[in-house]
Amino acid sequence: MKRLLDLDNWNRKEHFLFFKQMQEPFFGVNVTIDCTKAYETSKAQGTSFFIYYLHKTLMAVNAFENFKYRIENTHIYIHDRIDGSATISRADGTFGFSLIEYHPDYAIFEQTATKEINRIQGTTGLFTREFKEDNVIHFSAIPWLNFTSLSHARNMTFPDSCPKISFGKMTLSKKGKRKMSMSIHAHHGLMDAMHVGQMVDYFQEIMNQ
Repeated sequence: MKRLLDLDNWNRKEHFLFFKQMQEPFFGVNVTIDCTKAYETSKAQGTSFFIYYLHKTLMAVNAFENFKYRIENTHIYIHDRIDGSATISRADGTFGFSLIEYHPDYAIFEQTATKEINRIQGTTGLFTREFKEDNVIHFSAIPWLNFTSLSHARNMTFPDSCPKISFGKMTLSKKGKRKMSMSIHAHHGLMDAMHVGQMVDYFQEIMNQ
């Protein structure tokens, strides 16, 4: 479900009208996340660390309204729920785009994610299903690189307002701390760095639980 944002009474109307006319309206930031506790918790529960931190990411995204905004023509809609479209790798070195529905209950989410991952890994090609709505984040894990910045391939003529969140290689310090790079790209007409910072702070908080 989604509802229309009252643009005329939105305090960021001028910001939206300014940034939406740009050829590249996305901005990106890169941060480092402490995943020590989250990794230990996932292993103690016998669950996939990838699925675990994807769930935490979606939990954080769904906690902030700006991350639920999507542009359709000249309107902004607020979605009730944001799901994950994660790139899922295959044994042959290719990957496919998935659709993993968010659920606050981790056990339910884990079952949904596992089923979709297995489905993608049993298919070929990039698009293996229909995407009817854009209530997703574009999500990717890049476990081969401890990156310090990241850019995305984009068709500037294709309308897109979905945030893009990527994670890099997990590193282990001599003191036993585990960290990962986290990249967030978002449409500047829908949010500012303040909103991204709030989401990242909350994400780190729930990763530490």
